[in-house]
Amino acid sequence: MDFSRIQKVLLCTAVATALGACSSSNNPDPDTDQSVTFNLENAQKVLATNADIALAAYNDSVTTAEALQTALTTFESSPTQENLDAAKIAWLVAREPYGQTEVTRFRLSPIDSSDYSSDDGLEGSINAWPLGEALIDYVTNGSDFGVDQTDVTAHSTGVNFPTENIINSNVVINAALLENAASAADEHDVIAGYHAIEFMLWGQDLNLDTSADTEANREQSTSGDILNSGGHRPLTDFTADQYADRRFQFMNAVADKLVAELKEVRDGWKTDASYRTAFTTITNETEAKQKFAEILTGMGTLSEGELAGERMQIAFSANSQEDEHSCFSDNTHRDIWLDAEGVSNSYYGTYAGYDSTLDGTDDQTAQAVNGYGFDDYLSDAGATTLAAKLVTAFDKTEIGYIDIDREARVLGNPVDVLIMDVNRNAENPIAQTIIALNEQSAVIAELAVALGIDGNVVDDDASGCDTSNPQSSCDE
Repeated sequence: MDFSRIQKVLLCTAVATALGACSSSNNPDPDTDQSVTFNLENAQKVLATNADIALAAYNDSVTTAEALQTALTTFESSPTQENLDAAKIAWLVAREPYGQTEVTRFRLSPIDSSDYSSDDGLEGSINAWPLGEALIDYVTNGSDFGVDQTDVTAHSTGVNFPTENIINSNVVINAALLENAASAADEHDVIAGYHAIEFMLWGQDLNLDTSADTEANREQSTSGDILNSGGHRPLTDFTADQYADRRFQFMNAVADKLVAELKEVRDGWKTDASYRTAFTTITNETEAKQKFAEILTGMGTLSEGELAGERMQIAFSANSQEDEHSCFSDNTHRDIWLDAEGVSNSYYGTYAGYDSTLDGTDDQTAQAVNGYGFDDYLSDAGATTLAAKLVTAFDKTEIGYIDIDREARVLGNPVDVLIMDVNRNAENPIAQTIIALNEQSAVIAELAVALGIDGNVVDDDASGCDTSNPQSSCDE
C-alpha cells in the first residue's frame, strides 16, 4: 500500500468536520445501535491493551525468528534431511505469532512507518510477496508459472538477469544486496523476508513429476504430515550442488536481516518508545477517536482489502497458485487463520500466544494478553446490539478459517487445491470466508460510526476485488 492511500484513510478520520467526502463501500447499518457514549478512562484502557498485544506478538515474532536463525545455522553445519526438516518447521512456527501482528498495519505504526508519519516502514522487506524467486534461484516455467509471474521487469541487484540469478552469479550476498528488495514498481524483485527463506527451504510447489503445469493437477497432503506438501527442494541443493554454499549464505543473510528488522519494529511498541507514547497518550475525545480510527483502519482494511481481496480472492478467482500467500510451503491456510485472528485479537483485547508444535493449539503463552478491548468498551457503554453483531461477524469468519485449516490439515486439501477450477464454487470455504470477511469489515465500519468516527476505516483502494462476489476477477 502506498503512502497516499494510508494517509488518505487516516486523514479522513482525523478531523470530524472534514469527513463528508470519505465515504465507505462497506456502508454501516443505521439501525444497529445508538452512538456510544465516550469515556476517556476506558478509551485509554483500549489503547494500552492494543499496544500490549502488539508488543507481545512482536516479542514472540522475534523469539521465533531467532529460533529459525539458529535452525538455519544448524542446518548449514550439518546439512542432513533431518536438519532441513527442522529448519522448515522453525519457519512454520515463526509464522504463527507474526501473522497475528498484521492487523497493526495500515495505520502508520512501526511496521509501516519509522516516524509515525512517513510510509517508509519495514513491512516490504519483512513480509512482501509474491516473491521474485526467479531473481534468487532457479525456477521452472509452465502453464501455472508463466513468465508473466516469474519474470523480473526491473531490479537493482547487479545480477545479469535472466542469464544469472543471485545464487548462480558472483554478486556479493550481504545486507547491502538485500536492501534492494522490492525497489521495482511491480515488486517482482522481492528478495528478502520470510518468503525468501521459505522459497529457499521448499523451492517451487511443482507437480511430483517436477512439471510446472499444475493448474489441474496439484499435490494433496497427508493428514498430520505438515512437511509432505508444498515444494520439494532436494537436499542435494545444499550438499552436492555447486551453489550449495551460496544458498546458505543467502538464507543466513536474509535471516539476519529479518531478525534485526523485527526487533526494530518490536522496539517501537516498548513502553518507553516514542511511537507507543504518542499512540497511547490521549487527553480528550478528539485524540481518542483518532487513535480508535487507527486501530479500526488496521482491522477493517486487513479484513476486506488485504486478506479477503489481495490474499484470498486474487488467487481464488484466477486459480493462481503463484498468488497464494505461502505458495512454496502450502502454509496459506495458517496465514488466513492468523491474519483473521489478529483482527479479533484487537476487538477482544486478547492475545493467546502462538502454536509451537503446529497442532492448532497455542501452547506458548508467556506473552499472552487478556486486557480491555472494544468488546469491554461497548459493554460498559451499554451498546449491546452492536456488540452482539460484532461477535456474530467474528464468529462467522472464525468458522470459515477453521474450515480452511481443516481442509488442509485433515482432508489433505491445501489452499492451492481449494482454488482449483474444479473446486471453485459458492460452498468452498475460501469463498465463504471471503464473504464473511467482507461482512465483518462492514460491521467494523459500523463500530467506527457508533464511536463517532465518520471516516472510512475500510480502505476502498486496498484491493481491486469485489469481495461480496468471491468468484469475480480482481483488477490488479
